[in-house]
Amino acid sequence: MRYVKWAFILLFWGTIASFLHYTLPQHDVVRIVNTYEERQELNDWTRIFWATPDDQSLNISNRDVQFIQAVRPNGRAIVYRNEDTGWRWPPYFKFDTANLYTEAADRVSTKNNPEWVSIRHYGWRNEFFSSFPNAISIKPVEGPDYRPINVFNIIFLTIFAAIVYALWVRWRRFRRARIFPVLEDIEDRFDAAGDAVSEKGGRLRRWLGR
Repeated sequence: MRYVKWAFILLFWGTIASFLHYTLPQHDVVRIVNTYEERQELNDWTRIFWATPDDQSLNISNRDVQFIQAVRPNGRAIVYRNEDTGWRWPPYFKFDTANLYTEAADRVSTKNNPEWVSIRHYGWRNEFFSSFPNAISIKPVEGPDYRPINVFNIIFLTIFAAIVYALWVRWRRFRRARIFPVLEDIEDRFDAAGDAVSEKGGRLRRWLGR
């Protein structure tokens, strides 16, 4: 039973951690090498990795998506999609896809004359599921060694941890004040019932012995 309990706890917190890691903003220092537009099929379950900025996009099986190709300081390639989030989840309220696409195209640079930028994004890059992180904003930085401080994530996770701790403390108090007494009362009743059964069984054995 203990293993089932811990498996459930790990699954619960693992799901929350994955959801937060996908949704919260992240920053990558990269060099933009190209921008392009490509039609994507949205007719299977991987549709969850694409934005749904308007009601019409829910009824179509494919659409044109803008992409931003970039290279990290270590030479590894990374590709971002550029989609509006609109008023839907996650709540980035992004409506400037065309402006961001133009800004990205203007920041294209070569290996010999690099221009480094910090791309704020959310989501995951997964080649197997063809999922791409969604670029939210682009900011020029002084070099590849720039390390952005994710202030929003620090504040959000601190508040989230404080709320979880407060709920945990209140749950412990509630459990001690309300649940434990009820369980102890039930256990006492079972013990009393067991003693009564044992006493009656003893009487029956003594009667049979006669």
